Amino acid sequence: MGAATKQPLTTDPLAHLDEAGRPHLLYEHLCQVGDRAHAFAERFGAGEWARLAGRWHDLGKYARDFQRIIREENGFEAHLETEEEAGPRDHSTAGALHARQVLGTQAGSLLTLAIAGHHAGLANREKLEERLERRKELLQKVLATQPPPAILEATTPALPAFLARTPRTSKEAATIARSLELWTRMLFSALCDADFLDTEEFFEPSRTQLRAVLPPLSVLREKLARYMEDLRVRATPSEVNRVRTEVLASCLHAAAQPPGAFSLTVPTGGGKTLASLAFALEHAVRHGLERVVVAIPFTSIIEQSAAVYRAALGEEAVIEHHSALDPLRETARNRLASENWDAPVVVTTTAQLFDSLFARRPGACRKLHRLARSVVVLDEAQTLPPRLLTPILDVLGTLIRDYGTSLVVCTATQPALGRTSELPDGLENVREIVPAEVRAFERLRRVRVRWPTSPEPTSHEALADELALEPDVLAIVHRRADARELCEALDRRMEDTSTSHLSALMCPRHRSEVLAGLKARKARGEPIRLVSTQLVEAGVDVDFPVVYRALGGLDSLAQAAGRCNREGRLSGLGELRVFLAPTAPPRGVPRTAMEVTRGLLAETPGLDPFHPDICRRYFRRLYAAKELDAEDIQALRAKLRFEETARRFHLVEDGWSAPVVVPWGEAAKHVARLEHAGPSRERLRALQGFTVQVKATQRDVWLARGLVRWVADTVVVLGPELTPAYDERFGLMPERVGLLDAGSLVVSE
Repeated sequence: MGAATKQPLTTDPLAHLDEAGRPHLLYEHLCQVGDRAHAFAERFGAGEWARLAGRWHDLGKYARDFQRIIREENGFEAHLETEEEAGPRDHSTAGALHARQVLGTQAGSLLTLAIAGHHAGLANREKLEERLERRKELLQKVLATQPPPAILEATTPALPAFLARTPRTSKEAATIARSLELWTRMLFSALCDADFLDTEEFFEPSRTQLRAVLPPLSVLREKLARYMEDLRVRATPSEVNRVRTEVLASCLHAAAQPPGAFSLTVPTGGGKTLASLAFALEHAVRHGLERVVVAIPFTSIIEQSAAVYRAALGEEAVIEHHSALDPLRETARNRLASENWDAPVVVTTTAQLFDSLFARRPGACRKLHRLARSVVVLDEAQTLPPRLLTPILDVLGTLIRDYGTSLVVCTATQPALGRTSELPDGLENVREIVPAEVRAFERLRRVRVRWPTSPEPTSHEALADELALEPDVLAIVHRRADARELCEALDRRMEDTSTSHLSALMCPRHRSEVLAGLKARKARGEPIRLVSTQLVEAGVDVDFPVVYRALGGLDSLAQAAGRCNREGRLSGLGELRVFLAPTAPPRGVPRTAMEVTRGLLAETPGLDPFHPDICRRYFRRLYAAKELDAEDIQALRAKLRFEETARRFHLVEDGWSAPVVVPWGEAAKHVARLEHAGPSRERLRALQGFTVQVKATQRDVWLARGLVRWVADTVVVLGPELTPAYDERFGLMPERVGLLDAGSLVVSE
C-alpha cells in the first residue's frame, strides 16, 4: 500500500492521479496515446491500427474496482501490473478482449498482443489466448460502466499489402507469419512509446521540456559538408587524403540511389566514419528519411565515432546509447533520447540494436518504431555472429522491404551477406557504394603479410625470443592466459618487466588508463613492446611497425593488420607476422574461423587477406560451416512466440560468464555509494568500469567460500582486503583470490 493521495475534485474516470490530487482523465489519456501512436505508426502504414491500440490499451481502467484503487492508493502503485496479475489492477486484458470482440477473432488478434503486453511485455500467442479465455469477465465489468462510444467504436483498418497477400506455399506462409511478428513488435513499440510519453507529460512535464525541437537532417547535412570541406582544405596533400576524397565523392553520388541495401567497403584509413555519415545524411534528405542509426559492435569505437560526429554536427544532434557510457558524461537529454531514440543521429551497439529487435519488454521495444524510414549504418558488420545470421538478415531485409529503411553494411572486411545459394536468406540487391576503379585497398596498402613457414606451433618462449629483437612491436594472442604467459616469458628473456600487457582480465578503466599511457608514449616517439588479446583489434587506435598475430579468422587478421603502420608513417610497408599459437582459439566461431583460414591458405599460399574476393570466399565458407539459426529463432517468430524468442536471442553469448567488481582505482568509493544509497542507473553505470568477466561457475565457488560478496543484491564485489588478487599489470589473477592483503590484518590501536 502506497502513500495516500489527495482526492481529485472530478468524478470522471481517471488514468492517473498524482500525489497532489491532480487528475489525468482517462478519456484524454486514451485519445492522446491513440493520436501519438498513430503518428508513430503511420510511417509504416499502421497508423489506424496504432490509434485503436492507443484508445483501447487502458480500457480496463474504466472498471469500478480500478477507479476505487486509483483514488485510494498511491497513484503509481495502482498501475503495477504483471503477467500473472488477475485482480483489479489488470487493466490491459479488457482492451485486448474488446479488440477481439469489435474487430473479430482474426483482425482483433493483431491488436491483442500489443495491448495486453503494454506493461508486462509481449507474450507467446497461445499463452495470451489462454489468459483472455480465463478473464473474459474483465471486459464485461468495463462495459458496465458505459465508456464513451468514441472510445469503443471502430471499423477494421486495412492491412498493409505485405500482410494482406495470400501465400501460395508453406514457405511464403512462414515468411508472412514472420512479417506479422515484426509488424506486431513495431505496433507494440509505437503504442509503448506513446503511452510512456503521454504519462511522462502528466507526471514530469520538466522531462518533456528536455525533449527539445531537434535540428533537421538537412541542416546537419550542410554542417557536415562545411566540416569536411574544412578538413579537406587543411589536409596535407597525400595519397591517403586523395583516396578519402574519392570515397566521400562516391558516397555522395550513391546517396541518390533509391532506398535499400548498400555496402561500403573501405580499408582502414579510408575515412569510413565520416564518409558513411555523409552518405546517410545525404540519402536521408534526398528520400525523406528521418534519422540515422549507427550500430557498432565495440564501445571503444562508439565513443570515438560519437566524438567525431559531435565535432561535426554539434552536441544536440547526437546521442550515444550503450551500457558503458560514463554517467559523468551523460546529459539529461542523452538519457531521455536513449529511451526512444528520438534524435537525428543515434550511435549504439550492435547488441543493443538486434537484442531490441527480438525483445519483448516495453522498455527495450519502445524505440523500434524509430527504425522505420531511417538509415541504419551497420559498422564492422563482419562481427555478426553466424549462429544468429539468418534471423538477423531476415529482420534487416524486412525493415528494408516493408518499413522504408535503408541499410549500409560498412567494413573493411566485407562479409558475404547478399543472397546466394549458400546464403538463401541473405540481403537482396546489395549495392556497393565505392566503385572498383577507386582501387582504395591497393592504394592504401600499408602492410605485407608473412605467413607461418612451419606447421609446428611457436612456443611462448620461442615467440618471446623473436619479440625481444623488435623494440616497437605488438603481439596478439588467443586467450587471456596466453597474454600473461607470453609477457612473463618476455620478462625472463629481457630480464625486466618493460613489456606492456592488455587483456579482459583488466577492468575497463584499467585498460583505458594503460592505453592512454601507451598513446602518450607513442606520441613522444617512444618504442613499445605490447602483448594483448584480440581486444586491441576492436578499434583501438595504436600503431606499430610490426604486429605478430596468432593464426585465426581472416577477418581477425585483417583487423590486426589495422594496428600495423596505421598512420602510414613508415618509408615502406609494415609487417603482419602470423604465427601458429601453442593454444587453440576458443571453441565455436573463433576455432572454425581459424580452420577456414587454414584451408584457404593451403589452397592459395601467400593469399591476400585484404582482397574483397578472398574475404567473400572466407565468409561463405565460414557461414557454410556453421548453423545460421542455431536457436531456431525463425520458427519461434513464425509462431508468434515472443517470450521464447526474447529468451533465446542474445547477440553476445555470455551465459558462461559473470561480472565481478575488482579492487582497482575508485571502485571502493563507488561500491560504498551503492551500498549506502542502493541501486540506480548512475551508480551501476559507474561500477561497470571496474568489472571483470569470470566464469560463472568460478564466481559461484568464490561466493560459496565467502571470497566475494553481493552488494545491494545487485553486484558481486571482490573486496579491498583481497587486493593481491588484482595485479597492476595483469589485472585479475584468479589463483590469488583468497589471499588477504597483509595491511587488512593489522588492527589499529
